[in-house]
Amino acid sequence: MLTMAETKLAKKAPKLNKIGKKKWTRDDTELTILAIPTTIWFALFVYLPMFGIIISFKDYHLFEGMGFMGSLFKSDWVGFANFEYFFGLRDFPMILRNTILYNLVFIVLDIVLPVALAMVISNLYSKKLSKLFQTLMFMPHFMSWVVVSYFVYAFLVADKGLLNSVIRALGGQNINWYMEPKVWPYVLVFMHVWKTLGYNMVVYLASITGIDSSLYEAAVLDGASKTQQAVYVTLPSLKPIIIMMFILAVGHIFSSDFGLFYQVTQGANQPLTPVVATLDVKVFQMLNSSAVSLGQTSAASMFQAVVGCITILAANAVVRKFDKSSALI
Repeated sequence: MLTMAETKLAKKAPKLNKIGKKKWTRDDTELTILAIPTTIWFALFVYLPMFGIIISFKDYHLFEGMGFMGSLFKSDWVGFANFEYFFGLRDFPMILRNTILYNLVFIVLDIVLPVALAMVISNLYSKKLSKLFQTLMFMPHFMSWVVVSYFVYAFLVADKGLLNSVIRALGGQNINWYMEPKVWPYVLVFMHVWKTLGYNMVVYLASITGIDSSLYEAAVLDGASKTQQAVYVTLPSLKPIIIMMFILAVGHIFSSDFGLFYQVTQGANQPLTPVVATLDVKVFQMLNSSAVSLGQTSAASMFQAVVGCITILAANAVVRKFDKSSALI
């Protein structure tokens, strides 16, 4: 015999048809209506513009009296010639190296530092102090790289920069930091961590607050220290979100933060170019160059998109092989 509560649950359960599939319910209709605006937005602003990738395979030029679409269809088809031009650039290996190496460093730091910081803040006894630290660390995330670049310039400018003022006060000589390529990898890594640490920390901190407190209570009863609780309770509980953030980060390994590498370095000009030039900066420079066609620039951008998609699918496949429940797809 079913109890009254079980009877009510049975009535609320989705009804199945003869072949075992769920019938369309009112909830399905409501959720579909809610999803329609988002679907339209993605169709118009994400998928429809993807038609423009055809430019990568054409020698695109604007023809008099024709708009974008007319010129696109009239332009000559060149196949993979635009890609051959991009891959044949003399600085292509250097740009690819910089992009990958910087992103590998960013991936490691964006996992290790935010996770460690989130665990530290979650163990603070003062909730007001915890909220204060979270707010202070989260604020740089909202600052534009244009604004940040002026702060960096104020610190590093040769004649009146704060850093050079300190060096002169200690008896040293001015250093033109924008002519010293060897220091800029450290500057860029520091600025990236400074700007993104707070946001990533909040993501992991939110996951920590969702961990069942009974797990920590059981660990305390077993005599576990704070370090042991972090290792055997917190980290295993954070594993799904860490893997998800890792997969998403791997998808951007062939991209870079344009504002960081272009704005902060004041244009990524010589002699900094060999250590700060990345794919995003190169695409922007190609776009502004009259000697490079729009098709060649589009080919460079399409290369980023395709390889990024492949890397994120590959990372997901590897994760899925070892831990199916943590994979995104």
